[in-house]
Formats: sequence, C-alpha cells, structure tokens
Amino acid sequence: MYFDGLCEPVNPGGVAAYGFVVYSDGRRLHAGRGVAGAGYLGGDVTNNVAEYTALIKALEWLVENGFSGEELVVRGDSQLVIRQLNGEYAVKSPRIAPLYARVKELLRFFQNVKLEWVPRELNAEADALSRAAYEEFLREHPEALRVYNIKAKSRFTLR
Repeated sequence: MYFDGLCEPVNPGGVAAYGFVVYSDGRRLHAGRGVAGAGYLGGDVTNNVAEYTALIKALEWLVENGFSGEELVVRGDSQLVIRQLNGEYAVKSPRIAPLYARVKELLRFFQNVKLEWVPRELNAEADALSRAAYEEFLREHPEALRVYNIKAKSRFTLR
C-alpha cells in the first residue's frame, strides 16, 4: 500500500488532500483520494495531517474489505510519518497525536507490518491522487482560489 498527502498552497492552513493505492501481488486493487480539511474552513491542517489521513483511509479500506490478518507493507515518502510509526521519532504535535494513535490501532489488524520510506518518484501514483483531490476541491470550492490568492493559471490545471 502506498500513501501520500499535501497541504497547498500554504502549509499549515491550506487545503490538506490525500491519496492512496492498494496493491496485491502486483495488481492494483483500489485507489482512494480525498480532502482532510482546509484552513480557511476552520481545519487545523498540515501536510502531516494529510499524510496521516491518507494512511488511515487506506488502512480502514483494507480492514473493511477483509484484509485483516494479512501481511502488510506500507510505503510512503514522508520520512516523518514512517519514522514516527517505526518508533524512531517521537510524536510531539497535539494535532498529530490522535492520528498517530488511530494508525497504530488499525495496524494491529495486520500481521508482519513493514513500514517503508520510499523516494517521491516511487510514490508517484499516490502523489497524483492527492493532487487530483486538491484540484477537485478547488473546482468545487472556487472561493478557495480567492481566499488563498491562487491564480487561475497556477501550477495546477483547473478544468
């Protein structure tokens, strides 16, 4: 399983979007994406909130779809998230602590869990899903363009 998140156009306080992809035996089983929140709507969001939300949504999908008890390899390009979950870094942020706790709770459903950091280029599919969720949010909430002073010809294509 691969996960990714972003908080654009500012971090913290932008639009926190996420994406994840689940594979089994090299075959794509499921892809998901969404928005964890937006600062201008009152969300206390960061890129790390988006990353953790991606992981939570992916793990919840796996549990809901009968993969409990299976071996699991989790891959993401967030060194912070991977290192926190592997016990190398402490969780100090009050906004991250409940997300971290939820991930740890969900990971108990699986056996032989491996949490691996991967370079961004090996996480392109999850990254693209998080960016698609961000673009979709901007299309559905055009006021965000004004609030964040995003130019229509930003680096994201708004169709």
